[in-house]
Amino acid sequence: MKGDPAISIVTPCRNSAAVLGGCLASVAAQEPPREHLVIDCVSADGTADLAASRQEAMPPGARLQFISEPDEGPYDAMNKGIKLAKGDVIGILNADDEYADSGALSDVLARMNGAGADACYGDLVFVRPDGRVTRYWKAGPYRRESFLSGWMPPHPTFFVRSGVYRRLGLFRKDMGSAADYELMLRFLFVNRVPCVYLPRVVVRMRLGGISTVSAAARLRAHRNDRRAWKINGIRPRPWTVALKPIRKLSQWFVRPP
Repeated sequence: MKGDPAISIVTPCRNSAAVLGGCLASVAAQEPPREHLVIDCVSADGTADLAASRQEAMPPGARLQFISEPDEGPYDAMNKGIKLAKGDVIGILNADDEYADSGALSDVLARMNGAGADACYGDLVFVRPDGRVTRYWKAGPYRRESFLSGWMPPHPTFFVRSGVYRRLGLFRKDMGSAADYELMLRFLFVNRVPCVYLPRVVVRMRLGGISTVSAAARLRAHRNDRRAWKINGIRPRPWTVALKPIRKLSQWFVRPP
């Protein structure tokens, strides 16, 4: 592919052969020139073979790069991919997630460029392995002050221009599953990066993320949510962090149009 891609997608993975195929296909099907960086942690289950087979069949305008080496977890892998990315805009897509349709990334780019924004997010649905939608995360229009009421964008739908990462830094590896929350808080609330909402489902996310697999994991995430405010030198309202999980209850009852 000649020139730099319009958008780069970073996927951290480890032993993901059973689910990575859908992720690879959903990125390959996108319309704009795109780069897909799959950062693997020395998988031993055929993940590398799957990626190699897909590299040979990439459509025009697409580039798939597979890197396999030891890392310090998914956020370390994301940081590696961000550093290698050539696109003006960077998104993160986990190995078991997929974009909702082939126009997702072109809509993201059009929305960002049309609004002159440096960040963008959209809606997300949670799906079971059979594809059935169980939760719908309707993010809503962007208001910086919403962070004070426990709001945050759906992190798999969050796209940022590469220059913002260079200016404001990468994911903090000491934040556990709250690393994405801390990064968005640092970018949007603290540094006021111009952000825009794309009112459509962008990502289909499988249930079972690292912050939702158990009550203990949720408690650790809650503690790290509080740390995210502290390390950025800002004070939340007394109810801010407590409202964060409560705001998600409606996701079980609302369905996408």
